[in-house]
Amino acid sequence: MIAWLLSLPIWLVALLGGLFTWFVTLLGAALVFFFKTINNKMYALILGFASGIMVAASIWSLIIPALEYAEELGYLPWLVAAVGIFLGVLFLFLFDKILPHVHFGENQPEGIKTSWSRTRLLIFSITLHNIPEGLAVGVAVGAVGAVIKVGGDATAAMVAALAVIIGIAIQDFPEGAAVSIPLRQEGLSRRRAFNFGQLSAIVEPVFAVIGALLVSFTEKILPFALAFSAGAMIFVVVEELVPEARQRSSVSGAHYSTWGFTIGFIIMMILDVALG
Repeated sequence: MIAWLLSLPIWLVALLGGLFTWFVTLLGAALVFFFKTINNKMYALILGFASGIMVAASIWSLIIPALEYAEELGYLPWLVAAVGIFLGVLFLFLFDKILPHVHFGENQPEGIKTSWSRTRLLIFSITLHNIPEGLAVGVAVGAVGAVIKVGGDATAAMVAALAVIIGIAIQDFPEGAAVSIPLRQEGLSRRRAFNFGQLSAIVEPVFAVIGALLVSFTEKILPFALAFSAGAMIFVVVEELVPEARQRSSVSGAHYSTWGFTIGFIIMMILDVALG
């Protein structure tokens, strides 16, 4: 399989990776046909799990490789990582402040004023925060192309990219359910909740291709792109997932979000270290 993937254009590998993570989200969103509600304990566990996956992926799959590639290119590794992470956070921060959206459990819309319905604002918010996952897939795959250009170990680079794709896909399954089931509770039919739930992740293959093409254009931006993707993912975790997970946990008086985070972090760490 690795040999077959290496025979394909990098942008196509990124597209396949993004489509895979989207498909897993679709499977998770399909749980709305079997469950009417999602209780606070499970919701906190899911959000914590997704947070753990994303933080571990940011460290082992993005920041550490960014430092290594920066050193190989003769850059100051710590400066490249710092700049990339800051720009990634700034990118999502500006999107969050400018684009209209609303979060589950809140009534006050954020961003510019609009006449959009609450449902559309909810979906837009979810879609916005799937962008970093698509970028992470694309940049990880794009790194394979950069390694091939310099005559490095392309097989190892592809395995590392697959670890990123698998890790994001693992957290996309429960995340799909965490989107579609609350949409059902918002009053949507099961079919519409499922459709919107899986469509919220359609940006992942799009931004996977964008990320791969940007990195393929010149390997000199690779370390910056890796750190940028990490910063964007960290923003989503700190700004959205962890606060919501902690709020859900506090309702039950337990630490479901903490255990979810721990499990997700460990799984992604094992994937990255074992495969990468």
